[in-house]
Amino acid sequence: MKRYGIIFLTTLLGLGAVAAAAAGASIFGSKGSISVERLAHRVQPNTAFRPAISPKDLKGVNFESACDFTHRNTDDAIVFPKQPGKSHDHSYFGNSTTDAYSTLRSMKNGSTNCDQPGDLAGYWVPTLLDPQGNPVEPRRASIYYRRKILEPLQSFPAGLKLIAGDSKATAPQDPDITFWNCGPFVNMQPSSTIPKCPDADKKSLGLQVRFPDCWDGRTLDSPDHKSHFAYSQRYHCPADHPVAMPMIQLIVRYSVTGGAGYTLASGGQLSAHADFFNAWDPAALKNLVDSCLNALKNCSSS
Repeated sequence: MKRYGIIFLTTLLGLGAVAAAAAGASIFGSKGSISVERLAHRVQPNTAFRPAISPKDLKGVNFESACDFTHRNTDDAIVFPKQPGKSHDHSYFGNSTTDAYSTLRSMKNGSTNCDQPGDLAGYWVPTLLDPQGNPVEPRRASIYYRRKILEPLQSFPAGLKLIAGDSKATAPQDPDITFWNCGPFVNMQPSSTIPKCPDADKKSLGLQVRFPDCWDGRTLDSPDHKSHFAYSQRYHCPADHPVAMPMIQLIVRYSVTGGAGYTLASGGQLSAHADFFNAWDPAALKNLVDSCLNALKNCSSS
């Protein structure tokens, strides 16, 4: 498989002096229509890094952006842009300004509580509700950027929007995409439902969501906010989504034991999902992708 380098449109992405081409907008669907930005770009071979030799080379290759809980609201800048209060309740991490009116520009002018100073991205999940229907404030989100592809990776383009998991699920989802557990110190299998954890003071209920890592190379969003991406298979990207990207693994921890009475604001216990709106400083993100992921290094503390 070829290794890809991408030059993005300056006025569309705000990346500075990068080669410019042309841009347009497409409207999809008649119900809840959305505008999707299309990128005119040129793909070049990436000669800076060699491919990994085998899947063993990818073990433990990652960097982490640990972000505190910032706020809650019933907005969704990806699914319901400019429509405040139309969504179920969300819990946010990272960028402190994320709401229904968020744009790449507004988020770049915001602040972050992530320990990676360049991470101005917005991350959000449906709010967890206790048995009385009260919101449970998350402790923190550990956001791992991992390499699961043999070919060298590209950085996410600025303004990219992406959802992983199914907010309407009424049956167990693929555990390779999302699951619950009770933290790294409790020996238990991943669960599609919210487990009862042994001790909220020492171990914490956790939700994990894994994002896809292969981009179509053309669109910052898609009508379902998913189909512009695909999950890699056997350490390679499919031909229709050829651009290799980091795999984001978002882990949210709560200081509660969980159990049968807990639900998600999106409905029941099976509707876990997460949203990602990329507003990283491009240079900071590229440095981490290249110096950690493309260099086959573990740059996180855990």
